[in-house]
Amino acid sequence: MTPDGFVEGRSALLVVLVAWIMMNRIFTFVVPPSAGGQRLDVFLVDQMPEVSRSRIKGLIDQGLAEVEGVRAKAGQRLKFGQNVTLIVPPVKPLELLPDSEVRFEILFQDKDLIVINKPPGLVVHPAAGHQSGTLVHGLLAVCPDLLETGGRVRPGIVHRLDKDTSGVMVAAKNDQAHRALVDQFKSGAVQKVYLALCRGWPPVDRGEVDAPIGRHPIRRKEMSTRARLGRPALTQWEVLRRFRLGVSLVKLHLLTGRTHQIRVHLASIGFPVLGDSVYGVSAAGLKDGGGPLKEFIKRQMLHSRRLGLLHPQTGRKMVFEAPLPADMVSALEILEKNEENPPETRASVNRTCF
Repeated sequence: MTPDGFVEGRSALLVVLVAWIMMNRIFTFVVPPSAGGQRLDVFLVDQMPEVSRSRIKGLIDQGLAEVEGVRAKAGQRLKFGQNVTLIVPPVKPLELLPDSEVRFEILFQDKDLIVINKPPGLVVHPAAGHQSGTLVHGLLAVCPDLLETGGRVRPGIVHRLDKDTSGVMVAAKNDQAHRALVDQFKSGAVQKVYLALCRGWPPVDRGEVDAPIGRHPIRRKEMSTRARLGRPALTQWEVLRRFRLGVSLVKLHLLTGRTHQIRVHLASIGFPVLGDSVYGVSAAGLKDGGGPLKEFIKRQMLHSRRLGLLHPQTGRKMVFEAPLPADMVSALEILEKNEENPPETRASVNRTCF
């Protein structure tokens, strides 16, 4: 090879190396004393809560994790002071196709935004295990231009509801609206009111939970008020009705927007959302074992009732409400039928509060 060819070859190799570095994210950690003896996979999951446990395991299996510059296996035990490196390649972009089979009620729409009533059981956007049939796919069938708004993976999405939480949501239909709505959610300017059926009878009629929320220290897919690096979270609550079966209807006002906030906060004070399989249980602890109510509790009984915001273009205040879904209506009807000498309550069930 001529000198010129050698230089050209090195230049080409350098270009490829720079491109590889720019495409991949490289994370480096130093093992602290508290993590000495920990498995590599457990250590990385703890250090990178934003990356799923399954993806970290996959990256390790692909040889993308090193300890002191040597490829390591998931079960390798770490020592204090060791350097750990993980290479995280970019996620392959998804091809989002409209899906008119995804059903939801449209409460309002104009050229800037669309407001919908999300049914329970519908995932909001594509993620691991949910590559199709999400709300995003359904929105694209209604709003084709949404694909260019706010990113290719979650076009139009400015906030989320859990899969099994129902109720009102808003999505942006252009970038300007997307930025404006995201800013409102971040600043706390959006009014968010929920209704929940929770297990137990809170001893007072109203209160608030002011407790930071972060990843559970052990169960990393869960959130907790006992996390080491929790973010501020504030939930105000008010009991609307206490039922004989050991269930309460509660109205909640979110002043922050943390993952699983209502579910975590209610569970932390001993009154978990009814049917919550992660932070509570469906019928255990209810009077008479829940009786006929058990047949209707297939998911967490949590509903986004009201959303108040400023229109991203005009600045006009807008309030949207979503009616209760059929399963919560049925549960309330059963609770009403089983009322015999109900506990003292602030108010009887008033349909206008729904």
